[in-house]
Amino acid sequence: MPATSLNHGLTALPNWGLILVEGPDAATLLQSQLSNSVISLKPTHIGEIAQGSEAVRLVGYCNPKGRLLASAWLGLFPESDDSDDRFALFISKDIAASTAKRLSMYVLRSKVKVIDASNGWDVLGSYRNELGQQQSLATKVSIALRLPNVLSHNQTYQRTLIAQRKSETNTSSVDESALLQWNSLEVFSAIPRIVLATQEQFVPQMINFESVAGVDFKKGCYPGQEIVARSQYRGAVKRRLQLAHSDFSDTAIDFAKPGVELFHESDAAQPCGMVVLAAPSPGNDKRIDLQVECKLDALEAGMIHLGSSNGPVLQIDTLPYPLLEI
Repeated sequence: MPATSLNHGLTALPNWGLILVEGPDAATLLQSQLSNSVISLKPTHIGEIAQGSEAVRLVGYCNPKGRLLASAWLGLFPESDDSDDRFALFISKDIAASTAKRLSMYVLRSKVKVIDASNGWDVLGSYRNELGQQQSLATKVSIALRLPNVLSHNQTYQRTLIAQRKSETNTSSVDESALLQWNSLEVFSAIPRIVLATQEQFVPQMINFESVAGVDFKKGCYPGQEIVARSQYRGAVKRRLQLAHSDFSDTAIDFAKPGVELFHESDAAQPCGMVVLAAPSPGNDKRIDLQVECKLDALEAGMIHLGSSNGPVLQIDTLPYPLLEI
């Protein structure tokens, strides 16, 4: 592993997994199941880094009620110029197996294989800002895609997800300092990631999924599509993802986990939101940063508490993007 700093780093990501969907009918299967279009995705050669909206897509997988079962970063990585399509979905490891199993239910007679490759591949994360060292990321056998840049503490960071096959001579280790910074950057991106604790909790708009290009409203049907479209066009969304922070404490670190509920001071019995992602600040040991889903009316006045009606107080921060209006 290269030396780590706030400016650059590389680490294994133990909470990330990989699903591979391959075969002549792979695009057709995914197009019918995911919230974003995959038909026009630009293929990326192995050893290169997929980047830009033509080659990288944020996708959601909803249940019939429009609630997100999973989210993933997707790219098209055929093994050679004349081989079948092979799509790679970088996904939370704790839901990779169940998501692959659910996708497999819709294969039927299609010529496509859905593989949970999480145990056979390592997923790594690399980041750097303009002061960070340029790293050689892609290899002849790796799958890599560039995530959207993140602004953190007045610095712009590049982030790259990398998957490489495990072998006896190729092992990836966790760099704790780099992992702390990677997780912090993910929170600051305000781009949500579904984990086991938040499965089926959110319609995409409740966590700004449409505002970070995770939903294509012009594509064909997929599970939950009617509900997602209705929420958008009828203005029925009354909950949104927000960035927030809390002072560091033992209680705060216990509660700063996906799925933990939020409470407004005026209603101790009824939750007003939920933690989506959270990470301690690598540059400030007295702060924890969070992505939270919250009722909009709870933001108008009064304090929001983490975990219980008398839990740590959250300070709401500014989102780095505007919300999509149609």
